[in-house]
Amino acid sequence: MVFRKLPGVSASGMGLRLSQKFVFLLFLSALVTLCFGALFFLPDSVRLKRIFLSKTETQPVTVGSGSENDVREHFKKPKEQDHPRGMTSAKGESSTRLKSLRRKPPLPPLATEERLSGGRAQEDLTLSRTRTESASEKASAADRGSDSDTFSYARFQRCLLKPPLGRDHGKPSDPRTAERREKVKEMMKFAWDNYKLYAWGKNELRPLTKNGHIGNMFGGLRGASIIDSLDTLYIMGLMDEYNDAKEWVKTSLDLNSNGEASLFEVNIRYVGGLLAAYYLTGEEVFRSKVLELGEKLLPAFSTPTGIPRGVINLGSGTSWSWGWASAGSSILAEFGTLHLEFVHLTELSKNPIYTEKVMNIRKLLNKIEKPHGLYPNFLSPVSGNWVQHHVSIGGLGDSFYEYLIKSFLMSDKTDGDAKKMYYEAMEAIEANLVQKSPGGLTYMAEWRGGILDHKMGHLACFSGGMIGIGADDGAPEKRQHYLDLAAEITHTCHESYSRSATKLGPEAFRFDDGGEATATRLNDRYYILRPEVIESYMYMWRLTHDPKYREWGWEAVQALEQHCRVEFGFSGIRDVYTTAVSHDNMQQSFFLSETLKYLYLLFSDDDLLPLEDWVFNTEAHPLPVIRKSCLQDEVTQEKTVSE
Repeated sequence: MVFRKLPGVSASGMGLRLSQKFVFLLFLSALVTLCFGALFFLPDSVRLKRIFLSKTETQPVTVGSGSENDVREHFKKPKEQDHPRGMTSAKGESSTRLKSLRRKPPLPPLATEERLSGGRAQEDLTLSRTRTESASEKASAADRGSDSDTFSYARFQRCLLKPPLGRDHGKPSDPRTAERREKVKEMMKFAWDNYKLYAWGKNELRPLTKNGHIGNMFGGLRGASIIDSLDTLYIMGLMDEYNDAKEWVKTSLDLNSNGEASLFEVNIRYVGGLLAAYYLTGEEVFRSKVLELGEKLLPAFSTPTGIPRGVINLGSGTSWSWGWASAGSSILAEFGTLHLEFVHLTELSKNPIYTEKVMNIRKLLNKIEKPHGLYPNFLSPVSGNWVQHHVSIGGLGDSFYEYLIKSFLMSDKTDGDAKKMYYEAMEAIEANLVQKSPGGLTYMAEWRGGILDHKMGHLACFSGGMIGIGADDGAPEKRQHYLDLAAEITHTCHESYSRSATKLGPEAFRFDDGGEATATRLNDRYYILRPEVIESYMYMWRLTHDPKYREWGWEAVQALEQHCRVEFGFSGIRDVYTTAVSHDNMQQSFFLSETLKYLYLLFSDDDLLPLEDWVFNTEAHPLPVIRKSCLQDEVTQEKTVSE
C-alpha cells in the first residue's frame, strides 16, 4: 500500500500537531471530569445526584408519602443503607423537599436525652441512647430507620423513664431480702434445669415421671415453658439458660401447627412471652416470630359481631367456641384479655388491624346493656347478647377487668374509654359483689342472676393488686378507699393460705356454712402452683412498702419448697389441707412465668421493671407503656438532626 505525502506537510509537522491534539484532549477530559464531579459535590446539585444514583441503586419500592422524610431516606449513612425498611423510591418527589436537605448545626449530644431520668445515665444504656449506633447486636434492623411508620427499638428505649433492670438489676441492699431473692432464683434454675433435662421442647414438665407434657391447649405449638420463661430468665440474670431458650425459639419454634388452640392461652403465653422478650432484649427473632403468630390469630375474629371464638386452628384459620361454653358463647375473660398484646402487635407491625379488632370488642361491650352495671361471663359471638347472667371476678371473668385498668396505664393514661369502663365496673362490683364475712374478711362473691354465691376463687385473688394499681387514677376522694379495699382483699387471700395445713391456698374457698376462707368441697382443695395471691403481694409491696407483704411472700416460698418441690422439679398438690401431700405431677409453665417472677420482684428493689414504664399481662409478661407523644417527639428530633 502506497502512502501519499500531503502537500505542504512534513513528517515532523504532523507529529507536532498530534501532540497538540493530545494535550487538548487531556484538557477537555479534565474539564468534563470537573463539571461531572460538581454534580455530585456542590450543594445545589443534589437533585441531579439523586437522579444518577436512582439508576444504579437497587431499592425496594414503597408508595411515597410525599413527606420530607422520603428525601432523607435516600441519604442514610452507609451503616443504615443495608436495611431495606428505611428506604423508599424517588417516585413522587417534588422540589419543595429540597428544603430538608439544607444542613443545620447538629444538636448537642444530650438534646435527645432531656426526658431521661433516674438511672438513665448508666453505662448499660449508653448504646441505646446513641443515635448512630444500634441498641446492641440484638436490636432489630428496623431501629435504624427514621420513618415514623417503622417501629424503632432505640426510639422505644429512649422513651422509657428508667432502665428496665434498674441500677443494679434490682438487688436489694438489705442482706436478708437479697438472700431470699437468691433463693427464688435458685428455685427458678432448679425448675428450668429439670424441664430442660426431661421435657425440652415439650410444653410442660411432669417431674414425677420425668417426661414432657404437650396437651391440647396450644393447638400443636410446643415449648410453652420456654416461651413463658424467657423474660423470667433474663431479668434474673440466668443468661446461659436464657440463651438456650432464645436458640430454641430461633431454630425450633414451629408456628405451622394444626390443632385446637385456645386463643386466650396462645395470646397470653406465646404472644405475651415473645413480646416481652423482644422489648427487654431487642432480639429480632422474637419480633418476627410474634408477628407471624399474631397473623394466625386474626381469623378467630371472623364472626358476625367481631367477638372472637375461643378456639382456633392455627393452620386452617377455622375457629369455633368451646363445647362446654353455654350456647356456643365466647368467654368474657378470653375475648377481654387480648387488648394489651394486640395493641403492641400494632406497634411492632404498624398494622392497625390488631388494635381495630380489640377496639371493636370494646365498642360492642359499651353498646350492650349490662345487668346492674356488671359484665356476665358468656356472650354470643353471633348475636352480641349475653347468654347467661353469671358474673365472676375469678375464673371466666377475671382478667377482663385487669386489662381495662392496664390498658389505661399502658396508654400513658390517655385511653379514656378504658378508664371509664374500669371505674364504672368497680362501682358495680362494689355494689353487688364485695362482701364482708362475719369474721371481718372482705371477699368477692360470685353473682348468678341476682343470687350471690359466697365463693371466691384463687384466680380472683389477683384483684387485690388490680385495685391497688388503679387507686391513684380514680376519684381523688376514693384513692385511700381503693388502697384499703386492695389491702383487705389481699389479706383475705393470705388467710386462705394461712388456714391450710400446707400454708398454700386452695383453688376456691367459701364463706358459708360457718367456714371462712377455706375450701369446703373436696374438688376445691388443690393447688396447682398458681401465682395470683403472690401477684397481689408484689403489687401491694410496691404501693405501700408494708413489710408484711414480703413476709407473706417468704411464707409462700417455704411452703412451695416443703410441699411442692420434688426430686426433679415442682409439682402441684391435690389437697392443701393435709401435709401428707399427693402431687399432681405437673410443673405448670405459669409457675416459671408468674409465680417465681412475682416472688423475685417482691424481693427486689422497685426499679427492676418499674411500674412507671411497664405493665404485666395476665401471664406476668412485662409490656412497656406506649408514650405516643414521646415517640412522636423522637421522630421529630431525628428529622431535625438529619437535616
